[in-house]
Amino acid sequence: MAELHGNRIRLLDPATVNQIAAGEVVERPASVVKELVENSIDAGATRIIVLLESGREGITSLRITDNGCGMGAEDACTAFTPHATSKIQCIGDLDRCRTLGFRGEALASIAAVSQVTLVTMERDGGQSATEVIIRGGDIEKVNETGAPAGTTITVRDLFFNTPARKKFQKPGGSEIATITRTMEAFAIANPGIAFLFASNGNERLSTEGSGDLFDTIVAIYGSGVADELIPVSITEGPLNLNGYTSKPSLSRQNLYQVYVSINKRQVYARAVVEAVRAGYGTLLPENRYPVAFLDLGIDPSYIDVNVHPAKRIVHISRERDICAMVTGAVSRALKGADLVPRVPDGFHTMRKTDPSVSISRGYDHRARPAPGVAETGHGAVLLADRRLRHSELSPVTAGSGDGTTEFIYLGQYSGAYILAQGPSGDLLLVDQHAAHERVLYEQVTAFRDPDQEAQELLVPAILTLSPAESGILREYLPLLMEKGFSLEEFGKDTYAVRMVPVILGKPGNGEMVRDIIGDLISLPRKHGPDSGEQLARTIACHGAVKAGNVLTSGQCQRLLDQLSRMNEPWTCPHGRPVMISFTRERLDLLFKRT
Repeated sequence: MAELHGNRIRLLDPATVNQIAAGEVVERPASVVKELVENSIDAGATRIIVLLESGREGITSLRITDNGCGMGAEDACTAFTPHATSKIQCIGDLDRCRTLGFRGEALASIAAVSQVTLVTMERDGGQSATEVIIRGGDIEKVNETGAPAGTTITVRDLFFNTPARKKFQKPGGSEIATITRTMEAFAIANPGIAFLFASNGNERLSTEGSGDLFDTIVAIYGSGVADELIPVSITEGPLNLNGYTSKPSLSRQNLYQVYVSINKRQVYARAVVEAVRAGYGTLLPENRYPVAFLDLGIDPSYIDVNVHPAKRIVHISRERDICAMVTGAVSRALKGADLVPRVPDGFHTMRKTDPSVSISRGYDHRARPAPGVAETGHGAVLLADRRLRHSELSPVTAGSGDGTTEFIYLGQYSGAYILAQGPSGDLLLVDQHAAHERVLYEQVTAFRDPDQEAQELLVPAILTLSPAESGILREYLPLLMEKGFSLEEFGKDTYAVRMVPVILGKPGNGEMVRDIIGDLISLPRKHGPDSGEQLARTIACHGAVKAGNVLTSGQCQRLLDQLSRMNEPWTCPHGRPVMISFTRERLDLLFKRT
């Protein structure tokens, strides 16, 4: 056995401990905004202003100003000490804590990896404001100054002393979009607080703080979304639920616009989101989610918010019972509402006088099967035929495959798999959605002249987006144009879609374009060449025929012919297999013929 020399166990110095703690709490600039805004809310602020500056290398400064209770000089310095907090005094307080922050780690962690300037003035009884300047966790200056009641915290040089973390920070556009979504969540959970968020002098989000959730939704998402909402309310046992959920005519392909807060705290609660979705039963197609803004008031003794360093995840006692209550509340709200989609007032007049106006989101949406949802009947056959016709290869987009790889159609199983014979006589099971995804993906990535591979819409589709969606769209706009889209700003956070890639067919009222944007928001962010790759995969997925589409024999053979000309026909753009082969020998073995 090797002999041990000296002590190998040692205590870390305070600076190292604080930087490690910062790594758990402060992952990125958006984490800083979240922690500081939560402190402002807990300070009783009725107005919170978030200003940021960014450049090519990302966020350069963050400033959060509130009109909360403020602090005196002694508290202003103590606040940056690890585990210093005004929220709790002992472990038993965690069961009764109704504030958003309580660990006492946020300010210390942020100050440990940045330069922080705090200016604060007590709302009641303060004679002068206090300025505290901290760098790398060390207090450099404490001064008296003049300022209105409340607190302003400015954060600069984030991660200056942790270069490994700084190196992996996202570009400015990506981080601004994430912060915008964070601010949207705060505003939805706290309609009684006026929020203003601006980046580089451009206003991104503004709410009045009227206390009316519906007014806040209109301010952020516009009347198009707000008009499709129905109220949800229930008080049952430990649960007090209030908010809004959308009619089935307004849905998303993923859950990114299902906002759930628990006691005004925005959290990730997948079980609750699925409970909301379950309340729709068969009113929504499979894999579609509503737009919802719900706050669950739950006795603090039923929840544990101490399970995640950044407090994003909570554990709920009696989760099954509470989720059943949520599902029941949503179901009852839908049953009591008029769910018939309607033509907007003045639609026919607008259509005659203004060719740029299209059907608003949601109109006859239930008649159009959503991406990822099986379509059946004669309309499905025609839709599949259009999709396959749009992906017929041209010299511009053809792959390097010469088409000599012959796939012979044998049949279709379960509206999802094509049975074919391969060139060597093997039996092939082909995933029709994955196969068409591969065809479309290679076409999208081969685009060289968008004008030749794009189609102009007879009536432009009008998209009214949330600030976060608009931010993502701005970031991807150059890439979208490269892929054959043409979008023009049509007002604040509103865009007119005038051209789309030929392979998408005719996207109707723009919901397919919105779903593409929704995917870009919900997927892990990619940058540089990877962002174009991610966009190409997303476009291909939305344009492909779906699992569950019953195809004619001619359509199946057409898809197999297109697949045979691809560079990489074996996997879809996401890496899943397109086909599985069975040799005659393998089949004989399965049937015990050998």
